[in-house]
Amino acid sequence: MTPLKENLERLEEAIASACRRARRNRAEVELMAVSKTYPAATVVEAAELGLRLFGESRVQEFAGKAPELAPWRAEGSNAAADEPILVHLIGHLQSNKAARAAELFDAVDSVDSLRLAERLNEAAGKLGKRLPILIEVKLSPEESKAGLDPASPEAANLLDRIPDLHHLDIRGLMTIAPWGVAEDVTRSCFRSLRQWRDQWAATHPHLALDVLSMGMSGDFALAIEEGATRIRVGTALFGKRERWTGPE
Repeated sequence: MTPLKENLERLEEAIASACRRARRNRAEVELMAVSKTYPAATVVEAAELGLRLFGESRVQEFAGKAPELAPWRAEGSNAAADEPILVHLIGHLQSNKAARAAELFDAVDSVDSLRLAERLNEAAGKLGKRLPILIEVKLSPEESKAGLDPASPEAANLLDRIPDLHHLDIRGLMTIAPWGVAEDVTRSCFRSLRQWRDQWAATHPHLALDVLSMGMSGDFALAIEEGATRIRVGTALFGKRERWTGPE
């Protein structure tokens, strides 16, 4: 058994255990394999084990992997798998890279401004596609964390404008919990995202906000207990991550 397969089996057991504690069906929680800084060969190995959803943080880094992964992302008789893999951008995206991101990725899970949403909408329109997105919500005081303040006018403006951005397909929300804090603080962050989703779903019933992307290698169990529908796991699956040394 390869280390990756062993890690995946261990991870699946932990996810199933968290679902049981939360009295949730395992099928309600989607596993995203965060493959940033890992080579394309590692993504292929994971795909061969059945993983189909991957998260990347940098446009330029993934651009270097994309050619090797093209057979796994294709549809039809020439595809490497019956079910193609999907690759989402989960890292902060500068608006000047929106066009390239819309071209490269199957979805952008880190939309944190109206300006970025408008740029992505324009780019997706030129590509003739409808781009799924998540709104990234900032629920941590850490300055390094990206995302929209959910109580800000910017968040309200974005929610009001999204229906007019016809080339975007909003699916839900994403957040990152603060690092190195007590369990109750982490849990509160995840609970807050669910509460904001419920509030916005009530005030904007025309928006689909089904996805709650929250929880990573160190805290996904808490996220599942607080309602996560997607968890983003890298280190617990692939092992210690190498530091990215390329361009941002």
